[in-house]
Amino acid sequence: MAEDNVQSFLIGDVEVLRVVEWQGAFAPASDLVPGVRPESWKQYEEQLAPDHVEPGSGLAVAAMQTWVLRSGGRTVLVDTGIGRGRERPGNPLFHQREGDLPGRLARAGVNTDDVDVVVSTHIHADHVGWNTHDAGGEWVPTFPNAQYLLPAADDFHFGPDGGYGGGVRLDDRLVYEDSIAPVHRAGLAVRWAGEHRVDEHLTLEAAPGHTPGSSVLRVASRGERAVFVGDLLHNPVQILRPECSSCFCLDPGQAARSRRRVLERAADEKELVVPAHFGGRGAVEVRREDGGFRLHRWAA
Repeated sequence: MAEDNVQSFLIGDVEVLRVVEWQGAFAPASDLVPGVRPESWKQYEEQLAPDHVEPGSGLAVAAMQTWVLRSGGRTVLVDTGIGRGRERPGNPLFHQREGDLPGRLARAGVNTDDVDVVVSTHIHADHVGWNTHDAGGEWVPTFPNAQYLLPAADDFHFGPDGGYGGGVRLDDRLVYEDSIAPVHRAGLAVRWAGEHRVDEHLTLEAAPGHTPGSSVLRVASRGERAVFVGDLLHNPVQILRPECSSCFCLDPGQAARSRRRVLERAADEKELVVPAHFGGRGAVEVRREDGGFRLHRWAA
């Protein structure tokens, strides 16, 4: 899938657009999901290559993307990617990147002024980067008419009251200061906890572990269902091995419990699973198998 292509599909009456900011080989697969042994990656290669693992190199393939939902006459963004001109010394892929998500959105028919809601599944650099943009040396909201929905637990943990993530990573302070604090100053931030109803079709639910406030967005319309899971899954291998969390999870055990719970419901209710970073078709149906799960069918 070329970076500037837009994938679209319907979930009942909800239109979904996938807008990719970047896609390619990301990191050694065994580093990304360290609980999966190299021989297991080899075992699953037929199911994962080339869209999710690069053949021969052992590198995991990932996408940085934003999902656009048109629901009930409103435009909702799920995560806003990396951003432009950010100081991210802890991650060379994100550091001072010169992307153009607003341009990609415009080519997909989505103007920044027309966005009504911005959902951050969690507060990490590659999920909130386009929350704001640089306007003459000041970070201001990119979507000035939107309500920004922030998980309260993440807003506390990564904000000043939580010591900017406890000072574990320099980038956490930078992310909060350039991508979250300006939204608060503009009066556009809404903090939520537990469960939050966005509209008649969309509901946010807590799914902690990757971060304290990690969440999923459930979509239900005319008998069709999907669940946007953020970083609960980084690679499809975690559907096959749900006990294995990514190297980025702050609480791997809790993340694994959240992942299994969400996958169980997705399998039972036939929800389309839509992670933040899957390459290829980007979304997949799952089914139960032998006490675990299997990849059933990729999105059209």
